[in-house]
This record gives sequence, structure tokens and C-alpha cells, in this order.
Amino acid sequence: MSSDFEAYEQEFGTLTAEITNKVGRIPKLSGEEKTQLVLNVDKQLEEVRELLEQMDLEVREVPVQSRAMYSTRLKSYKQEMEKLEKDFKRSRIAYSDEVRNELLGDDGGSSETQRAHLLDNTEKLERSSRRLEAGYQIAVETEQMGQEILTNLHSDREKIQRSRDRVKVLQNISQQRCWPTP
Repeated sequence: MSSDFEAYEQEFGTLTAEITNKVGRIPKLSGEEKTQLVLNVDKQLEEVRELLEQMDLEVREVPVQSRAMYSTRLKSYKQEMEKLEKDFKRSRIAYSDEVRNELLGDDGGSSETQRAHLLDNTEKLERSSRRLEAGYQIAVETEQMGQEILTNLHSDREKIQRSRDRVKVLQNISQQRCWPTP
């Protein structure tokens, strides 16, 4: 169990180091290379989010006595993820400013706070969508588990019923042997 969590931790460290490196390079690049790097970082951030979800699931299965330690580590990883997302958002804002200036010149009408607000809302929508998808997946898995339990219960009921029938037959045979009919 903890070995899975530790494997996730190693993968988290590797991914976040790559993301940090790439986020630092974004403002220094231009054109298609910059666009590709932004898309790549966005994809890696999604991988880290999924990794954190897996770590969260692992923490829930850890024995209670060890859970606090793993929960604390997971919380610090989530904080690190938030920092990475903020850094990436800042580099994207700088990137979008450059693209806007290239297309419209310096007299574009939207302010930086409006863009930041729009990016925040977009990220909130994306997070909400991911949560909804995760909730739906949990509901589907729960339904499947419930169906399996019902199937098992039905099978057990049939076994119990057959056992009762056998006991009744054996009782009848036993009574007939004890009390022979004249």
C-alpha cells in the first residue's frame, strides 16, 4: 500500500520538476515553440491532478494509524500543485499578452485583471468538470459493486434455501426411522 503511494510520490516529484523547468522557459520562447510548450505543460498539469487523485484514494485505504502522516504529505503536494498552477497561469498571462500585442498592437482593450479573472473562471469550470466526472465514475463503480453484492446475496439465499430443504428431508427420514409406520 505505502509502496504505491511512494511510487506516486516519485512520479509527482519528477513531473513537478519538469513542469517547473518548462514554466520558467515559457516567457523566453516565442511562436510555435512557445505554444507547444504551453500545451505540453497543461497536459502535464492534468497528469499531476490525476496523480493527486490516485494518491488521495491510496490515503483513504491506508490503516488509520498511518493515515495522518500520508494525509499531511498529500496536503503539501496539493499546495505545491496550487503553486505550480499559479506560476503557469502567470506565464500564460504573459504569453497571452505577447500574442495579443502581436495581433492587435499595444492598444488592446481588455485589462490584465479581466484576463486573470477569466482564466480563474475557466480553471474553476475545468476543476468542476473533473469533479463531476470523478463523481460520476464513483457512482458507476458503486452501482457495479452494489450489483455484485446483490448477485452474491441472491446466490447465498439459494444456498441457504437448498440447505434448509435438505435438513427438512433428513428430519423426515430420521423421524420415519425412529417411528416406523405399522
